[in-house]
Amino acid sequence: MNPRILIVDDDPNIIEVLDARLTASSFHVLKTCDAPSALDLLKKHRVDLMISDMKMPAMGGMDLLSRVRSFLPALPVIFLTAYGTIPDAVDAVKSGAVDYITKPFNGKDLIKKINQILGPDKGPDMGGVEGDFYWGKSPAMEALYEKIQKVAPSQANVLILGESGVGKECIARFVHDLSPRRDHPYVVVDCGSTPVGILESELFGHLKGSFTHAVQDKTGLMEVADKGSLFLDEIGNISPEMQRRLLRFLEDKKIRRVGAIKEKIVDCRVISATNADLAADIDAGTFRQDLYYRLRVVPLNVPPLRERKEDIPELARFFADRYTRENKLLPIELPKETLDWLKNYPWPGNVRELKNALEAGIILCRNNRLTPGDLQLEPFSGPQDMETPFSIKDSEKETIIRALKQSRGVQKSAAELLEISRRAIHYKIKKYGIDASAYK
Repeated sequence: MNPRILIVDDDPNIIEVLDARLTASSFHVLKTCDAPSALDLLKKHRVDLMISDMKMPAMGGMDLLSRVRSFLPALPVIFLTAYGTIPDAVDAVKSGAVDYITKPFNGKDLIKKINQILGPDKGPDMGGVEGDFYWGKSPAMEALYEKIQKVAPSQANVLILGESGVGKECIARFVHDLSPRRDHPYVVVDCGSTPVGILESELFGHLKGSFTHAVQDKTGLMEVADKGSLFLDEIGNISPEMQRRLLRFLEDKKIRRVGAIKEKIVDCRVISATNADLAADIDAGTFRQDLYYRLRVVPLNVPPLRERKEDIPELARFFADRYTRENKLLPIELPKETLDWLKNYPWPGNVRELKNALEAGIILCRNNRLTPGDLQLEPFSGPQDMETPFSIKDSEKETIIRALKQSRGVQKSAAELLEISRRAIHYKIKKYGIDASAYK
Protein backbone atom coordinates (compact mmCIF):
# COMPACT_ATOMS: atom_id res chain seq x y z
CA MET A 1 0.00 0.00 0.00
CA ASN A 2 1.34 3.42 -0.99
CA PRO A 3 2.16 5.77 1.91
CA ARG A 4 -0.60 8.21 2.88
CA ILE A 5 0.30 11.86 3.31
CA LEU A 6 -2.01 14.46 4.84
CA ILE A 7 -1.68 18.05 3.59
CA VAL A 8 -2.95 20.83 5.88
CA ASP A 9 -2.90 24.39 4.48
CA ASP A 10 -5.38 27.25 4.25
CA ASP A 11 -4.00 28.25 0.83
CA PRO A 12 -5.78 26.21 -1.91
CA ASN A 13 -2.96 26.94 -4.37
CA ILE A 14 -0.39 25.32 -2.06
CA ILE A 15 -2.65 22.31 -1.60
CA GLU A 16 -3.05 21.97 -5.36
CA VAL A 17 0.70 22.12 -6.01
CA LEU A 18 1.50 19.63 -3.25
CA ASP A 19 -1.28 17.29 -4.31
CA ALA A 20 0.00 17.17 -7.89
CA ARG A 21 3.62 16.65 -6.88
CA LEU A 22 2.86 13.94 -4.28
CA THR A 23 0.37 12.09 -6.47
CA ALA A 24 2.91 12.03 -9.30
CA SER A 25 5.33 10.37 -6.89
CA SER A 26 2.81 7.59 -6.12
CA PHE A 27 1.77 8.88 -2.69
CA HIS A 28 -1.84 8.64 -1.56
CA VAL A 29 -2.91 12.17 -0.62
CA LEU A 30 -5.43 13.42 1.94
CA LYS A 31 -5.96 17.18 2.18
CA THR A 32 -7.72 19.75 4.29
CA CYS A 33 -7.64 23.51 4.73
CA ASP A 34 -7.68 23.74 8.55
CA ALA A 35 -6.28 22.05 11.66
CA PRO A 36 -9.57 20.85 13.26
CA SER A 37 -10.46 18.99 10.06
CA ALA A 38 -6.95 17.52 10.03
CA LEU A 39 -7.47 16.10 13.52
CA ASP A 40 -10.72 14.47 12.42
CA LEU A 41 -9.02 12.91 9.39
CA LEU A 42 -6.17 11.56 11.53
CA LYS A 43 -8.63 9.83 13.85
CA LYS A 44 -10.48 8.20 10.95
CA HIS A 45 -7.71 7.32 8.49
CA ARG A 46 -4.25 5.82 8.60
CA VAL A 47 -1.70 8.53 7.77
CA ASP A 48 2.05 7.96 7.37
CA LEU A 49 3.21 11.60 7.29
CA MET A 50 1.66 15.05 7.67
CA ILE A 51 2.68 18.26 5.90
CA SER A 52 1.24 21.34 7.58
CA ASP A 53 1.45 25.10 7.25
CA MET A 54 2.76 26.94 10.30
CA LYS A 55 0.32 29.86 10.19
CA MET A 56 -3.38 29.04 9.86
CA PRO A 57 -6.57 30.63 11.21
CA ALA A 58 -8.36 29.07 14.21
CA MET A 59 -5.49 26.73 15.06
CA GLY A 60 -1.84 27.14 14.07
CA GLY A 61 0.76 24.50 13.30
CA MET A 62 2.24 24.36 16.80
CA ASP A 63 -1.15 23.76 18.42
CA LEU A 64 -1.93 21.13 15.79
CA LEU A 65 1.39 19.39 16.51
CA SER A 66 0.63 19.32 20.23
CA ARG A 67 -2.81 17.79 19.66
CA VAL A 68 -1.48 15.21 17.21
CA ARG A 69 1.27 14.13 19.60
CA SER A 70 -1.40 13.29 22.22
CA PHE A 71 -2.68 10.34 20.16
CA LEU A 72 -0.12 9.80 17.38
CA PRO A 73 3.26 10.40 19.05
CA ALA A 74 5.26 8.76 16.23
CA LEU A 75 3.61 10.50 13.25
CA PRO A 76 6.27 12.34 11.19
CA VAL A 77 5.37 16.02 10.66
CA ILE A 78 6.92 18.46 8.16
CA PHE A 79 6.04 22.15 8.46
CA LEU A 80 5.72 24.65 5.61
CA THR A 81 6.96 28.08 6.62
CA ALA A 82 7.65 31.47 5.11
CA TYR A 83 11.08 33.01 5.62
CA GLY A 84 9.70 35.32 8.28
CA THR A 85 8.50 32.43 10.46
CA ILE A 86 11.60 30.21 10.30
CA PRO A 87 12.25 30.69 14.07
CA ASP A 88 8.77 29.29 14.74
CA ALA A 89 9.54 26.29 12.52
CA VAL A 90 12.80 25.69 14.39
CA ASP A 91 10.86 25.71 17.66
CA ALA A 92 8.44 23.21 16.13
CA VAL A 93 11.28 20.84 15.30
CA LYS A 94 12.49 21.09 18.88
CA SER A 95 8.95 20.23 20.00
CA GLY A 96 8.79 17.05 17.94
CA ALA A 97 8.34 17.90 14.25
CA VAL A 98 10.68 15.98 11.93
CA ASP A 99 11.64 18.92 9.69
CA TYR A 100 10.47 22.10 7.95
CA ILE A 101 10.72 23.53 4.44
CA THR A 102 10.48 27.15 3.37
CA LYS A 103 8.11 28.64 0.80
CA PRO A 104 8.59 28.66 -2.12
CA PHE A 105 9.85 25.07 -2.02
CA ASN A 106 11.54 22.78 -4.52
CA GLY A 107 9.28 19.83 -5.32
CA LYS A 108 12.13 17.36 -5.88
CA ASP A 109 13.75 18.29 -2.58
CA LEU A 110 10.45 17.77 -0.78
CA ILE A 111 9.97 14.29 -2.28
CA LYS A 112 13.55 13.39 -1.40
CA LYS A 113 13.00 14.51 2.19
CA ILE A 114 9.76 12.51 2.47
CA ASN A 115 11.42 9.37 1.10
CA GLN A 116 14.24 9.73 3.61
CA ILE A 117 11.77 10.02 6.48
CA LEU A 118 9.59 7.12 5.37
CA GLY A 119 12.49 4.90 4.32
CA PRO A 120 13.02 1.51 6.03
CA ASP A 121 15.93 2.74 8.12
CA LYS A 122 14.47 6.15 8.93
CA GLY A 123 11.83 7.34 11.30
CA PRO A 124 10.71 10.15 13.57
CA ASP A 125 12.99 11.28 16.35
CA MET A 126 10.90 10.76 19.46
CA GLY A 127 13.72 11.59 21.81
CA GLY A 128 14.29 7.99 22.74
CA VAL A 129 13.09 5.33 20.33
CA GLU A 130 15.53 2.49 19.68
CA GLY A 131 13.95 -0.28 17.62
CA ASP A 132 11.19 -1.60 19.87
CA PHE A 133 12.38 0.33 22.92
CA TYR A 134 10.97 3.67 24.05
CA TRP A 135 13.11 5.41 26.64
CA GLY A 136 10.55 7.76 28.13
CA LYS A 137 11.29 11.00 29.92
CA SER A 138 11.29 9.99 33.57
CA PRO A 139 14.34 11.07 35.62
CA ALA A 140 15.37 7.44 36.12
CA MET A 141 15.42 6.68 32.39
CA GLU A 142 17.11 9.97 31.52
CA ALA A 143 19.86 9.13 34.02
CA LEU A 144 20.22 5.64 32.55
CA TYR A 145 20.41 7.06 29.03
CA GLU A 146 23.16 9.48 30.03
CA LYS A 147 25.12 6.72 31.73
CA ILE A 148 24.93 4.52 28.64
CA GLN A 149 26.14 7.41 26.48
CA LYS A 150 29.24 7.58 28.69
CA VAL A 151 30.01 3.88 28.99
CA ALA A 152 29.20 2.72 25.44
CA PRO A 153 32.32 4.22 23.75
CA SER A 154 34.60 2.50 26.30
CA GLN A 155 35.82 -1.11 26.33
CA ALA A 156 34.46 -1.81 29.82
CA ASN A 157 32.34 -4.89 30.47
CA VAL A 158 28.75 -4.02 31.36
CA LEU A 159 26.31 -5.84 33.66
CA ILE A 160 22.64 -4.94 33.08
CA LEU A 161 20.39 -5.51 36.09
CA GLY A 162 16.61 -5.45 36.16
CA GLU A 163 13.42 -7.46 36.34
CA SER A 164 12.10 -9.53 33.45
CA GLY A 165 10.45 -7.46 30.75
CA VAL A 166 12.21 -4.12 31.40
CA GLY A 167 14.18 -4.27 28.15
CA LYS A 168 17.63 -5.48 29.19
CA GLU A 169 18.37 -6.98 25.77
CA CYS A 170 17.40 -3.71 24.06
CA ILE A 171 19.78 -1.86 26.39
CA ALA A 172 22.58 -4.30 25.55
CA ARG A 173 22.05 -3.78 21.83
CA PHE A 174 22.03 -0.02 22.34
CA VAL A 175 25.39 -0.19 24.15
CA HIS A 176 26.83 -2.13 21.21
CA ASP A 177 25.38 0.22 18.59
CA LEU A 178 26.92 3.26 20.32
CA SER A 179 30.32 1.61 20.71
CA PRO A 180 33.33 1.56 18.35
CA ARG A 181 32.47 -2.12 17.80
CA ARG A 182 29.15 -1.31 16.10
CA ASP A 183 30.35 -2.51 12.67
CA HIS A 184 31.40 -5.90 14.04
CA PRO A 185 29.28 -8.86 15.25
CA TYR A 186 26.76 -8.60 18.08
CA VAL A 187 26.17 -12.13 19.38
CA VAL A 188 23.41 -13.08 21.84
CA VAL A 189 23.61 -16.14 24.11
CA ASP A 190 20.67 -17.13 26.33
CA CYS A 191 22.45 -18.76 29.27
CA GLY A 192 19.14 -19.54 30.97
CA SER A 193 17.67 -21.75 28.25
CA THR A 194 20.88 -23.39 26.98
CA PRO A 195 21.61 -26.72 28.74
CA VAL A 196 24.82 -26.83 30.77
CA GLY A 197 26.40 -29.52 28.61
CA ILE A 198 25.76 -27.56 25.43
CA LEU A 199 26.64 -24.07 26.66
CA GLU A 200 30.38 -24.81 26.82
CA SER A 201 30.43 -25.93 23.19
CA GLU A 202 28.23 -23.02 22.14
CA LEU A 203 30.54 -20.46 23.71
CA PHE A 204 33.98 -21.97 23.16
CA GLY A 205 33.39 -24.25 20.17
CA HIS A 206 34.72 -27.79 19.74
CA LEU A 207 36.82 -30.00 17.51
CA LYS A 208 35.50 -32.89 15.49
CA GLY A 209 35.47 -36.07 17.55
CA SER A 210 35.97 -34.31 20.89
CA PHE A 211 32.74 -35.89 22.19
CA THR A 212 29.83 -37.98 20.96
CA HIS A 213 27.97 -36.34 18.05
CA ALA A 214 30.84 -33.87 17.43
CA VAL A 215 30.89 -34.80 13.75
CA GLN A 216 32.64 -31.62 12.63
CA ASP A 217 34.56 -28.64 13.97
CA LYS A 218 32.40 -25.89 15.47
CA THR A 219 33.35 -22.25 15.94
CA GLY A 220 32.24 -20.97 19.34
CA LEU A 221 30.12 -17.85 19.73
CA MET A 222 32.94 -16.07 21.58
CA GLU A 223 35.08 -16.46 18.48
CA VAL A 224 32.18 -15.36 16.26
CA ALA A 225 31.95 -12.17 18.37
CA ASP A 226 35.64 -11.32 17.81
CA LYS A 227 36.07 -7.52 17.57
CA GLY A 228 32.38 -7.16 18.42
CA SER A 229 30.17 -7.66 21.48
CA LEU A 230 28.99 -10.83 23.24
CA PHE A 231 25.70 -10.50 25.15
CA LEU A 232 25.23 -13.13 27.87
CA ASP A 233 21.61 -13.07 28.98
CA GLU A 234 20.56 -14.67 32.30
CA ILE A 235 24.20 -14.86 33.35
CA GLY A 236 23.19 -15.89 36.87
CA ASN A 237 22.21 -19.36 35.63
CA ILE A 238 25.61 -20.59 34.41
CA SER A 239 27.22 -23.56 36.14
CA PRO A 240 30.27 -23.33 38.45
CA GLU A 241 32.47 -24.82 35.71
CA MET A 242 31.26 -22.26 33.18
CA GLN A 243 31.83 -19.50 35.72
CA ARG A 244 35.45 -20.63 36.05
CA ARG A 245 36.01 -20.77 32.28
CA LEU A 246 34.33 -17.41 31.70
CA LEU A 247 36.43 -15.78 34.42
CA ARG A 248 39.60 -17.06 32.83
CA PHE A 249 38.53 -15.70 29.45
CA LEU A 250 37.79 -12.28 30.93
CA GLU A 251 41.25 -12.25 32.51
CA ASP A 252 43.39 -13.28 29.51
CA LYS A 253 41.03 -12.98 26.47
CA LYS A 254 41.95 -16.51 25.34
CA ILE A 255 39.68 -19.41 24.45
CA ARG A 256 40.31 -23.08 23.84
CA ARG A 257 37.80 -25.15 21.94
CA VAL A 258 36.55 -28.35 23.56
CA GLY A 259 39.04 -31.05 22.59
CA ALA A 260 41.72 -28.57 21.48
CA ILE A 261 45.21 -28.01 22.87
CA LYS A 262 46.05 -24.59 21.49
CA GLU A 263 44.42 -21.40 22.73
CA LYS A 264 43.28 -18.49 20.59
CA ILE A 265 43.06 -14.80 21.47
CA VAL A 266 39.57 -13.34 21.04
CA ASP A 267 38.77 -9.64 21.41
CA CYS A 268 35.11 -9.26 22.31
CA ARG A 269 33.37 -7.02 24.79
CA VAL A 270 31.16 -8.88 27.25
CA ILE A 271 27.75 -7.41 28.06
CA SER A 272 25.74 -9.51 30.50
CA ALA A 273 22.31 -9.28 32.08
CA THR A 274 20.34 -10.90 34.88
CA ASN A 275 17.13 -10.53 36.84
CA ALA A 276 18.62 -12.44 39.78
CA ASP A 277 20.24 -11.02 42.91
CA LEU A 278 23.87 -11.97 42.22
CA ALA A 279 25.03 -10.47 45.51
CA ALA A 280 22.76 -12.93 47.36
CA ASP A 281 24.02 -15.76 45.18
CA ILE A 282 27.59 -14.81 46.12
CA ASP A 283 26.65 -14.99 49.80
CA ALA A 284 25.07 -18.39 49.17
CA GLY A 285 28.22 -19.58 47.45
CA THR A 286 26.56 -20.26 44.09
CA PHE A 287 28.15 -17.41 42.12
CA ARG A 288 31.82 -16.41 42.09
CA GLN A 289 32.57 -13.01 43.53
CA ASP A 290 35.63 -12.51 41.31
CA LEU A 291 33.53 -13.20 38.19
CA TYR A 292 30.85 -10.81 39.43
CA TYR A 293 33.32 -7.93 39.65
CA ARG A 294 34.78 -8.77 36.23
CA LEU A 295 31.32 -8.64 34.69
CA ARG A 296 30.08 -5.51 36.44
CA VAL A 297 32.86 -3.09 35.63
CA VAL A 298 29.96 -0.74 34.91
CA PRO A 299 26.51 -1.79 36.23
CA LEU A 300 23.36 -0.49 34.52
CA ASN A 301 20.17 -0.72 36.59
CA VAL A 302 16.99 -0.66 34.52
CA PRO A 303 14.03 0.47 36.68
CA PRO A 304 10.77 -1.51 36.66
CA LEU A 305 7.81 0.11 34.97
CA ARG A 306 5.99 0.74 38.25
CA GLU A 307 8.88 3.02 39.32
CA ARG A 308 8.52 5.26 36.27
CA LYS A 309 4.75 5.61 36.03
CA GLU A 310 5.06 8.99 34.32
CA ASP A 311 6.36 7.18 31.22
CA ILE A 312 3.38 4.82 30.93
CA PRO A 313 0.99 7.10 28.96
CA GLU A 314 3.62 7.86 26.30
CA LEU A 315 4.69 4.22 26.17
CA ALA A 316 1.08 3.20 25.67
CA ARG A 317 0.58 5.72 22.86
CA PHE A 318 3.87 4.68 21.27
CA PHE A 319 3.03 0.96 21.23
CA ALA A 320 -0.57 1.55 20.14
CA ASP A 321 0.54 3.81 17.31
CA ARG A 322 3.24 1.40 16.17
CA TYR A 323 0.92 -1.63 16.24
CA THR A 324 -1.85 0.09 14.27
CA ARG A 325 0.64 1.33 11.67
CA GLU A 326 2.30 -2.05 11.22
CA ASN A 327 -1.08 -3.73 10.80
CA LYS A 328 -2.58 -0.91 8.70
CA LEU A 329 -5.35 -0.25 11.23
CA LEU A 330 -7.12 2.98 12.08
CA PRO A 331 -5.70 4.97 15.02
CA ILE A 332 -6.83 3.88 18.47
CA GLU A 333 -8.22 6.32 21.01
CA LEU A 334 -6.72 6.02 24.50
CA PRO A 335 -9.11 7.96 26.77
CA LYS A 336 -7.91 9.52 30.01
CA GLU A 337 -9.59 6.91 32.17
CA THR A 338 -7.70 4.16 30.34
CA LEU A 339 -4.37 5.96 30.68
CA ASP A 340 -5.02 6.51 34.41
CA TRP A 341 -5.82 2.82 34.80
CA LEU A 342 -2.59 1.88 32.99
CA LYS A 343 -0.57 4.13 35.29
CA ASN A 344 -2.00 2.46 38.40
CA TYR A 345 -1.63 -1.14 37.22
CA PRO A 346 1.42 -2.84 38.89
CA TRP A 347 2.83 -4.35 35.62
CA PRO A 348 4.65 -7.39 37.04
CA GLY A 349 5.81 -8.16 33.48
CA ASN A 350 6.96 -4.56 32.96
CA VAL A 351 7.23 -3.07 29.45
CA ARG A 352 6.87 -6.43 27.72
CA GLU A 353 3.55 -7.02 29.48
CA LEU A 354 2.32 -3.52 28.62
CA LYS A 355 3.16 -4.01 24.94
CA ASN A 356 1.43 -7.39 24.75
CA ALA A 357 -1.63 -6.11 26.62
CA LEU A 358 -2.02 -3.19 24.23
CA GLU A 359 -1.77 -5.43 21.18
CA ALA A 360 -4.47 -7.71 22.60
CA GLY A 361 -6.63 -4.71 23.51
CA ILE A 362 -6.38 -3.18 20.05
CA ILE A 363 -7.58 -6.44 18.52
CA LEU A 364 -10.53 -6.77 20.90
CA CYS A 365 -11.65 -3.15 21.41
CA ARG A 366 -14.78 -1.67 19.86
CA ASN A 367 -15.13 1.53 17.85
CA ASN A 368 -11.33 2.07 17.96
CA ARG A 369 -11.59 3.06 21.61
CA LEU A 370 -9.45 1.16 24.11
CA THR A 371 -10.85 0.49 27.58
CA PRO A 372 -9.23 -1.33 30.56
CA GLY A 373 -11.50 -4.32 29.97
CA ASP A 374 -10.04 -4.81 26.49
CA LEU A 375 -6.52 -5.45 27.83
CA GLN A 376 -7.11 -9.02 29.08
CA LEU A 377 -5.17 -8.41 32.31
CA GLU A 378 -5.75 -9.81 35.78
CA PRO A 379 -7.85 -7.43 37.92
CA PHE A 380 -6.12 -5.66 40.77
CA SER A 381 -7.62 -4.03 43.82
CA GLY A 382 -5.60 -0.82 43.86
CA PRO A 383 -2.24 0.82 44.54
CA GLN A 384 -1.38 -1.59 47.36
CA ASP A 385 -0.82 -4.31 44.74
CA MET A 386 2.03 -2.24 43.35
CA GLU A 387 4.07 -2.85 46.46
CA THR A 388 4.25 -6.64 46.01
CA PRO A 389 4.43 -7.56 42.29
CA PHE A 390 6.01 -10.73 41.05
CA SER A 391 9.65 -9.74 41.18
CA ILE A 392 13.00 -11.28 42.05
CA LYS A 393 14.44 -8.04 43.34
CA ASP A 394 13.57 -7.64 47.00
CA SER A 395 12.76 -11.06 48.38
CA GLU A 396 13.28 -13.96 46.00
CA LYS A 397 12.06 -16.67 48.32
CA GLU A 398 8.78 -14.93 49.22
CA THR A 399 8.16 -14.04 45.59
CA ILE A 400 8.72 -17.62 44.42
CA ILE A 401 6.40 -18.93 47.14
CA ARG A 402 3.66 -16.49 46.06
CA ALA A 403 4.07 -17.63 42.47
CA LEU A 404 3.88 -21.28 43.51
CA LYS A 405 0.73 -20.60 45.53
CA GLN A 406 -0.94 -18.91 42.56
CA SER A 407 0.12 -21.72 40.21
CA ARG A 408 -0.89 -24.40 42.74
CA GLY A 409 2.61 -25.78 42.94
CA VAL A 410 3.14 -26.16 39.19
CA GLN A 411 6.73 -25.02 38.72
CA LYS A 412 6.39 -24.41 34.98
CA SER A 413 3.43 -22.07 35.55
CA ALA A 414 5.23 -20.32 38.41
CA ALA A 415 8.24 -19.75 36.15
CA GLU A 416 5.94 -18.19 33.54
CA LEU A 417 4.46 -15.87 36.17
CA LEU A 418 7.96 -14.78 37.17
CA GLU A 419 9.09 -14.73 33.51
CA ILE A 420 12.17 -16.83 34.21
CA SER A 421 13.25 -20.17 32.75
CA ARG A 422 12.19 -23.50 34.25
CA ARG A 423 15.83 -24.25 34.93
CA ALA A 424 16.12 -20.99 36.87
CA ILE A 425 13.10 -21.70 39.08
CA HIS A 426 14.30 -25.25 39.78
CA TYR A 427 17.61 -23.77 40.90
CA LYS A 428 15.94 -21.14 43.13
CA ILE A 429 13.57 -23.69 44.71
CA LYS A 430 16.51 -25.91 45.57
CA LYS A 431 18.56 -22.92 46.76
CA TYR A 432 15.91 -21.79 49.28
CA GLY A 433 14.77 -25.29 50.25
CA ILE A 434 11.20 -24.65 49.09
CA ASP A 435 8.80 -27.62 48.98
CA ALA A 436 6.79 -26.89 45.84
CA SER A 437 4.43 -29.83 46.50
CA ALA A 438 3.19 -28.05 49.65
CA TYR A 439 1.35 -25.50 47.52
CA LYS A 440 -0.62 -27.92 45.32
